[in-house]
This record gives sequence, C-alpha cells and structure tokens, in this order.
Amino acid sequence: MKKNIAKKLAKRKQKISKKLKKRNWTEQAAPMFKASNIQYEVDGRLQGISHGGIGLIHMLAKKTGLLKEIDKELELLKRHLPYHESDHVANMAYNILAGGTCLQDIELLRNDNAWLNALDAKIIPDPTTAGDFLRRFSQEDIISLMDVKNTIRKRIWEKQPVNFKKEALINIDGTITETSGKCKQGMDISYNGKWGYAPLVVSLEKTREPLYIINRSGNSPSHLGSAQWVDKALDLVEGTFKKISVRGDTDFSLSENFDKWDQRCSFIFGMDARKNLKKLADGIPESDWQILEKQPRNIKTRTRKRPENVKAQVVIKRQFKNLQTACEHISEFEYKPGKCQKPYRMIVLRKTINEFKGERLLFDDIRYFFYITNDWKKSARQLVDFYRKRADHENDIEQLKNGVSAMDNPSDSLNANWAYMVIASLAWDLKAWYGMLMPYRALGLSIIRMEFKRFVQTFIKIPCLILRSGRAIKYRIIGYNNRLKSMLNHADFIRAFRFT
Repeated sequence: MKKNIAKKLAKRKQKISKKLKKRNWTEQAAPMFKASNIQYEVDGRLQGISHGGIGLIHMLAKKTGLLKEIDKELELLKRHLPYHESDHVANMAYNILAGGTCLQDIELLRNDNAWLNALDAKIIPDPTTAGDFLRRFSQEDIISLMDVKNTIRKRIWEKQPVNFKKEALINIDGTITETSGKCKQGMDISYNGKWGYAPLVVSLEKTREPLYIINRSGNSPSHLGSAQWVDKALDLVEGTFKKISVRGDTDFSLSENFDKWDQRCSFIFGMDARKNLKKLADGIPESDWQILEKQPRNIKTRTRKRPENVKAQVVIKRQFKNLQTACEHISEFEYKPGKCQKPYRMIVLRKTINEFKGERLLFDDIRYFFYITNDWKKSARQLVDFYRKRADHENDIEQLKNGVSAMDNPSDSLNANWAYMVIASLAWDLKAWYGMLMPYRALGLSIIRMEFKRFVQTFIKIPCLILRSGRAIKYRIIGYNNRLKSMLNHADFIRAFRFT
C-alpha cells in the first residue's frame, strides 16, 4: 500500500475514533440526529457507486481464471451478440454481491452508468435475457459449470498452507426449497406438505463451499442419487488433502457403498433405530454403558446471570406436555450391514427422557440413536460430538437460501432453477476464495465463517467514485470502515496474484 493512502486511512480512522471516544456526556437539549435542512443535488461530472468492493471481486474472478474457464467449458451461445457465457454468469453473481435478491434487481445495475464504468462494460444483460440464459442449460451444462468452479477452487486449495490440507470434511444433506408457483416444471409436494424442489448440498466444512448442488423434484427422498455425488466430492478432494471424512444423517447411511467408501475415507452416518438394532442395544450389559456428560461451555468473557426462561414458565402454567432429557449413555458394538462384506463400528446413544405435564412427571422413556462408522481410533464420545457438529451444515444451507438467495427458484423449469442455484452460489464461493487468498490469515479465516450479509456490508458496500485514467479504472474511496486497510492490501495482493 502506498504511503499517502495509508496516511489518508489513518487520518479517517483518527477522526472517527475521536467522535466515538467515550466521554461523560451532559444532559442534551436535542436529539443526536439534528439534520433538518437537507438538500439533494446531482453532480454533472463525477459518478460513484455504493458497492466499490465489486472491483476486487471482479479482479479475483479474472486472476483465478474463473471467467476464462467458463467461456472455455460452457457452450450455450452459438454467437456472442454481444454477451459471452461468462458475462451472464458474472452478471447474476455480481448482482447478488451488490445486495440484489432476485433477477429483477439487475435492472437497477443495468441503468447505473457508474456501475457499467466500474466494470468497463458497455452494457450488461437485462433480467429477461438472464432468464432466457438460464433456460438454455441442460443437466450436462450445469455439471460442467460446477466442474469449472471446482477446477478453480482446487487451484486455490493448493495455494493454502500445509495445515489447511491435513483433513477435508465433507458434509452432505438435503433441503426443501418452497415455491408459490404452480407452473414450474419438476416441482412436487414434499414430505412436510411444501411444494417446490428438494436440492442436495454437498459441501466442504473447512471453507463452507458447496462442492455440488443438485436440484431434484420436491418429493425426492434426501438420499436419492447422493452416492454418486459423494464419489465425485471424494474425487475432487483426493490428492489435495491427506485425510478425508464424510458425515451425514440417517438418510445417507447407504450401506451398499460402505465397503467402497471405507477404502477412500473415514465416515460416520446416523442409522435408523430399527428393531434389530434396538434388540442388540437392549442386550448390552449395563456395565458397558458410559454416561455422556454435557461439556461445559467455554465462556470467553465473564459469567452472566441467566435470564428467566419465559417459555418454560408458559409450558408449566398451561399444563403442556414437555420432554426433557434426563441423562445420556453411550456404548458400542460391531455390526455388519446386510449389503457389506465386513463389520463396522456401531455407536449407540441411549437417552433417558422424562415426559412432564406441567410440573408433574408422567413417565420415563428410553430412546436409542445409532451411528455407524469405520473410524476405530476415536472414542465413542468423540465420534458423537463429531457427528453432532454436523448441525453447522444447516447454517451453510441457510446462507445459500437466505444469504445469497440461491434457492428462490426464479425460473420455470427444474434445470433452469438448478442452473440459478449453481450460479448464485458462485457469490458464496467468491466470498470463500476472497477469505482464502487474504494475506492476513486470521481475517481471511473469519471471512470464511462470516455471514454473507455481513461480508457484503463490510467488504462490498464501500462508496467509491469511478474515474478513468488512461487505461486504468480507478475506484476512489470516499467512505471509511475499519477493514479498508486490509481490503486495499488484499487488492494489491490479487493484482499481483497468479497460479504457478
């Protein structure tokens, strides 16, 4: 970073620090928001955008070779009049990074001359053209686009430090994306009565990247076709990571694949509590059960007084039935599924549940939960804790749904909506790559874990004037936040970045 830029940032930081400095205020006669005589003017010469961070995102997409790879592998347009395939993909992804939540928001960017100048674009596709582009995708084209993204992400993984490559943890889960439309091809009613689609999401836990998103009809069970995508995810991470683990809930305990996966990775899946498993659990001697104690929370600041549980008070007052876990015990045994050639390790969690009505205890109930794994090294307690952390994958799916709005189903067919899921998730991928390539490693890791909305507010919503100087496009920053210095250092790094 140039010295004069560092000085300007320091000065801005000093000004805002001075305003925010703690002080002993006297009684104020008027509210803090005192502005009254507000007048708007239009500048006739200078133009600016509120999302100045998009320049660094575009640089990242070009320097990693993403845009070039899309044009090379995707052949959806016979003639480029005037757009290329990468223009359409980038247009939809950048719209989401600029805060857009639907295709119609592209129209606002399309009519913003400063936005076009910031990306050196004469014109960008309108929402209708973007929708037409989505309808051109076949299943093979969508898979090709996911493969393009995976080619780039694998190159970025190779640039990461040695510690990053120790283990890859693959999470797999299905979800339901509801739609209010009635004419969307492939939609159906799901197990919970919602109309829509049932996409499958296979992601990398370390970076929260969706390696594969597969759109399916709404009445599809979670495990439908999942084995082939687990295989493709294993193909992707092999050669980069030393150890590979896969985890999923009971829907993904596909025993016909266990022997094959046992050769490639360690895995843990939930198993349905069938009668034969319950019978085996009932036969375990009481001496073989170990109590599973809840680990105390690590409080980083200071212990605070716990607030009153209002919900519990209402449940007691209205005499609702309430289930409470009294205690948990774990044990294990060897188990050979019928479709396997070898036995695996079955972890059993026994929950003692008290059922109350108001404050009155009705009865105790015993419930079993089963987890099958090929990991014989970790303790049963460690494996249960490891499996329970799978719940964090729900946060990743939630970000895809409500952060980048990738599952809003804007088009009229299964493949078109699938294509939009993959393209919109590119905005989430770019956030992850932004963090992985950040020179300041600690900040980069926090960006990877950061919610999408916060990332946009911090690193994209940076007010800038857009100026042309010779062949250069200059983003003149006119705002300030406490991450600007890191963002500018990152821009210098990306400008000089290349894959060796």
